[in-house]
Amino acid sequence: MNTTELALLKLMHLSSPGLPVGAYAFSQGLEYAIEAGWLRSDVDVSQWLEAQLFFALARLDIPLLLRLHKAIADNDHEQTQWWNDYGLASRETRELQLTDTATGLALQRLLPSLSVPALACEPPVSFVCGYAQAAVNWQISAEMAALGYCWSWLENQVNAATKLVPLGQTQAQKLLNILQEKIPLAIEQAKGLGDDDLGMSLPALTLASMYHETQYTRLFRS
Repeated sequence: MNTTELALLKLMHLSSPGLPVGAYAFSQGLEYAIEAGWLRSDVDVSQWLEAQLFFALARLDIPLLLRLHKAIADNDHEQTQWWNDYGLASRETRELQLTDTATGLALQRLLPSLSVPALACEPPVSFVCGYAQAAVNWQISAEMAALGYCWSWLENQVNAATKLVPLGQTQAQKLLNILQEKIPLAIEQAKGLGDDDLGMSLPALTLASMYHETQYTRLFRS
Protein backbone atom coordinates (compact mmCIF):
# COMPACT_ATOMS: atom_id res chain seq x y z
CA MET A 1 0.00 0.00 0.00
CA ASN A 2 1.43 3.36 -0.98
CA THR A 3 1.31 6.59 1.02
CA THR A 4 -1.56 8.04 -1.00
CA GLU A 5 -3.73 4.97 -0.49
CA LEU A 6 -3.02 4.95 3.24
CA ALA A 7 -3.84 8.66 3.51
CA LEU A 8 -7.17 8.02 1.77
CA LEU A 9 -8.02 5.26 4.22
CA LYS A 10 -7.07 7.52 7.13
CA LEU A 11 -9.30 10.26 5.71
CA MET A 12 -12.21 7.82 5.52
CA HIS A 13 -11.53 6.89 9.15
CA LEU A 14 -11.40 10.55 10.23
CA SER A 15 -14.59 11.41 8.33
CA SER A 16 -16.59 8.36 9.40
CA PRO A 17 -19.88 8.94 11.28
CA GLY A 18 -18.65 6.11 13.50
CA LEU A 19 -15.80 8.24 14.84
CA PRO A 20 -16.64 8.51 18.56
CA VAL A 21 -16.71 12.29 18.90
CA GLY A 22 -20.46 12.67 19.40
CA ALA A 23 -21.17 14.64 16.21
CA TYR A 24 -24.43 12.69 15.81
CA ALA A 25 -25.77 14.46 18.93
CA PHE A 26 -25.77 17.91 17.32
CA SER A 27 -28.20 19.18 14.70
CA GLN A 28 -26.73 22.73 14.60
CA GLY A 29 -30.09 24.46 14.66
CA LEU A 30 -31.75 22.05 12.24
CA GLU A 31 -34.01 20.56 14.91
CA TYR A 32 -35.61 23.91 15.75
CA ALA A 33 -35.93 24.92 12.08
CA ILE A 34 -37.95 21.77 11.45
CA GLU A 35 -39.96 22.07 14.69
CA ALA A 36 -40.88 25.67 13.78
CA GLY A 37 -42.06 24.63 10.33
CA TRP A 38 -39.33 26.52 8.47
CA LEU A 39 -38.31 23.27 6.79
CA ARG A 40 -41.00 20.82 5.72
CA SER A 41 -39.52 18.78 2.89
CA ASP A 42 -36.32 17.42 1.39
CA VAL A 43 -36.21 20.48 -0.90
CA ASP A 44 -36.32 22.82 2.11
CA VAL A 45 -33.56 20.87 3.84
CA SER A 46 -31.46 20.92 0.70
CA GLN A 47 -31.69 24.71 0.45
CA TRP A 48 -30.93 25.12 4.18
CA LEU A 49 -27.83 22.94 3.98
CA GLU A 50 -26.61 24.48 0.73
CA ALA A 51 -26.77 27.92 2.34
CA GLN A 52 -24.71 26.65 5.28
CA LEU A 53 -22.20 25.03 2.96
CA PHE A 54 -21.50 28.23 1.02
CA PHE A 55 -22.07 30.87 3.67
CA ALA A 56 -20.82 29.09 6.81
CA LEU A 57 -18.42 26.27 5.99
CA ALA A 58 -16.90 27.94 2.93
CA ARG A 59 -16.63 31.28 4.74
CA LEU A 60 -15.30 30.03 8.07
CA ASP A 61 -14.72 26.33 8.80
CA ILE A 62 -12.88 25.40 5.62
CA PRO A 63 -10.64 28.50 5.49
CA LEU A 64 -9.80 27.83 9.14
CA LEU A 65 -9.02 24.20 8.39
CA LEU A 66 -6.67 25.20 5.56
CA ARG A 67 -4.85 27.69 7.78
CA LEU A 68 -4.65 25.34 10.74
CA HIS A 69 -3.32 22.54 8.53
CA LYS A 70 -0.47 24.80 7.38
CA ALA A 71 0.26 26.14 10.86
CA ILE A 72 0.42 22.66 12.38
CA ALA A 73 2.55 21.34 9.51
CA ASP A 74 4.94 24.28 10.05
CA ASN A 75 4.99 23.73 13.85
CA ASP A 76 3.77 27.31 14.19
CA HIS A 77 2.16 27.14 17.62
CA GLU A 78 1.28 30.83 17.69
CA GLN A 79 -0.71 30.65 14.45
CA THR A 80 -2.32 27.38 15.53
CA GLN A 81 -3.53 28.99 18.74
CA TRP A 82 -4.66 32.14 16.92
CA TRP A 83 -6.82 30.36 14.35
CA ASN A 84 -8.21 27.94 16.93
CA ASP A 85 -9.32 30.86 19.11
CA TYR A 86 -10.60 32.80 16.11
CA GLY A 87 -12.83 29.92 15.10
CA LEU A 88 -14.31 29.52 18.58
CA ALA A 89 -14.91 33.26 18.89
CA SER A 90 -16.78 33.20 15.57
CA ARG A 91 -19.47 30.80 16.79
CA GLU A 92 -22.54 32.99 17.17
CA THR A 93 -24.40 31.10 19.89
CA ARG A 94 -23.63 29.06 22.98
CA GLU A 95 -24.91 25.90 21.33
CA LEU A 96 -22.88 26.35 18.14
CA GLN A 97 -19.77 26.86 20.25
CA LEU A 98 -20.67 23.79 22.30
CA THR A 99 -20.87 21.74 19.12
CA ASP A 100 -17.30 22.77 18.28
CA THR A 101 -15.77 22.42 21.75
CA ALA A 102 -17.54 19.19 22.76
CA THR A 103 -16.58 17.35 19.57
CA GLY A 104 -13.13 18.95 19.74
CA LEU A 105 -12.59 17.67 23.28
CA ALA A 106 -13.76 14.18 22.31
CA LEU A 107 -11.38 14.17 19.35
CA GLN A 108 -8.47 15.31 21.52
CA ARG A 109 -9.15 12.40 23.88
CA LEU A 110 -9.35 9.95 20.99
CA LEU A 111 -6.33 10.91 18.89
CA PRO A 112 -3.56 9.75 21.28
CA SER A 113 -5.01 6.23 21.09
CA LEU A 114 -4.59 6.48 17.30
CA SER A 115 -0.90 7.46 17.64
CA VAL A 116 -1.53 11.15 16.95
CA PRO A 117 0.49 13.33 19.39
CA ALA A 118 -1.21 15.86 21.61
CA LEU A 119 -1.78 19.26 20.06
CA ALA A 120 0.28 22.15 21.42
CA CYS A 121 -2.75 24.40 21.88
CA GLU A 122 -4.37 25.85 24.99
CA PRO A 123 -7.91 24.53 25.56
CA PRO A 124 -10.61 24.67 24.56
CA VAL A 125 -9.58 23.12 21.25
CA SER A 126 -12.03 23.34 18.39
CA PHE A 127 -13.01 20.29 16.35
CA VAL A 128 -11.58 22.02 13.26
CA CYS A 129 -8.20 22.28 14.95
CA GLY A 130 -8.18 18.66 16.07
CA TYR A 131 -9.25 17.56 12.61
CA ALA A 132 -6.33 19.47 11.08
CA GLN A 133 -3.96 17.91 13.61
CA ALA A 134 -5.01 14.41 12.60
CA ALA A 135 -4.82 15.24 8.89
CA VAL A 136 -1.26 16.57 9.17
CA ASN A 137 -0.07 13.56 11.15
CA TRP A 138 -1.67 11.13 8.72
CA GLN A 139 -0.22 12.98 5.70
CA ILE A 140 -3.63 13.95 4.38
CA SER A 141 -3.38 17.05 2.20
CA ALA A 142 -5.24 20.18 3.27
CA GLU A 143 -7.62 20.00 0.30
CA MET A 144 -8.42 16.33 0.87
CA ALA A 145 -8.97 17.06 4.54
CA ALA A 146 -11.43 19.79 3.55
CA LEU A 147 -13.35 17.32 1.38
CA GLY A 148 -13.57 14.88 4.27
CA TYR A 149 -14.60 17.58 6.73
CA CYS A 150 -17.43 18.78 4.48
CA TRP A 151 -18.61 15.24 3.82
CA SER A 152 -18.66 14.43 7.54
CA TRP A 153 -20.71 17.58 8.27
CA LEU A 154 -23.11 16.86 5.41
CA GLU A 155 -23.69 13.25 6.37
CA ASN A 156 -24.41 14.17 9.99
CA GLN A 157 -26.85 16.89 8.96
CA VAL A 158 -28.72 14.65 6.52
CA ASN A 159 -28.87 11.89 9.14
CA ALA A 160 -30.43 14.41 11.56
CA ALA A 161 -32.95 15.50 8.91
CA THR A 162 -33.82 11.86 8.24
CA LYS A 163 -34.99 11.55 11.84
CA LEU A 164 -36.58 14.98 12.19
CA VAL A 165 -38.52 15.78 8.98
CA PRO A 166 -38.66 12.76 8.64
CA LEU A 167 -37.08 11.76 5.34
CA GLY A 168 -37.09 8.36 3.74
CA GLN A 169 -33.78 6.66 3.06
CA THR A 170 -34.09 7.25 -0.68
CA GLN A 171 -34.76 10.97 -0.14
CA ALA A 172 -31.75 11.16 2.18
CA GLN A 173 -29.49 9.52 -0.38
CA LYS A 174 -30.71 11.90 -3.08
CA LEU A 175 -29.90 14.83 -0.78
CA LEU A 176 -26.39 13.52 -0.22
CA ASN A 177 -25.92 13.00 -3.94
CA ILE A 178 -27.05 16.53 -4.82
CA LEU A 179 -25.14 18.36 -2.11
CA GLN A 180 -21.88 16.44 -2.28
CA GLU A 181 -21.44 17.68 -5.85
CA LYS A 182 -21.35 21.24 -4.51
CA ILE A 183 -18.57 20.58 -1.99
CA PRO A 184 -15.61 21.07 -4.39
CA LEU A 185 -17.00 24.48 -5.42
CA ALA A 186 -17.36 25.51 -1.77
CA ILE A 187 -13.75 24.51 -1.12
CA GLU A 188 -12.56 26.52 -4.12
CA GLN A 189 -14.45 29.51 -2.73
CA ALA A 190 -12.79 29.01 0.66
CA LYS A 191 -9.32 28.80 -0.88
CA GLY A 192 -9.76 32.24 -2.44
CA LEU A 193 -10.47 34.08 0.82
CA GLY A 194 -7.91 36.32 2.49
CA ASP A 195 -7.54 36.43 6.26
CA ASP A 196 -9.70 39.55 6.53
CA ASP A 197 -12.50 37.90 4.56
CA LEU A 198 -13.14 35.10 7.05
CA GLY A 199 -16.42 35.07 8.92
CA MET A 200 -20.04 34.03 8.54
CA SER A 201 -23.47 35.39 9.31
CA LEU A 202 -26.59 33.33 8.75
CA PRO A 203 -29.36 35.00 10.80
CA ALA A 204 -31.83 32.10 10.45
CA LEU A 205 -29.21 29.60 11.62
CA THR A 206 -28.33 31.82 14.57
CA LEU A 207 -31.97 32.23 15.57
CA ALA A 208 -32.65 28.50 15.20
CA SER A 209 -29.68 27.74 17.42
CA MET A 210 -30.78 30.30 20.04
CA TYR A 211 -34.40 29.12 20.12
CA HIS A 212 -33.27 25.51 20.34
CA GLU A 213 -31.78 26.22 23.77
CA THR A 214 -35.31 26.49 25.21
CA GLN A 215 -37.12 24.11 22.88
CA TYR A 216 -39.52 22.05 25.01
CA THR A 217 -38.77 18.64 23.54
CA ARG A 218 -35.66 17.80 21.57
CA LEU A 219 -33.49 14.92 20.44
CA PHE A 220 -30.27 16.85 19.85
CA ARG A 221 -27.92 18.93 21.99
CA SER A 222 -27.92 21.79 19.50
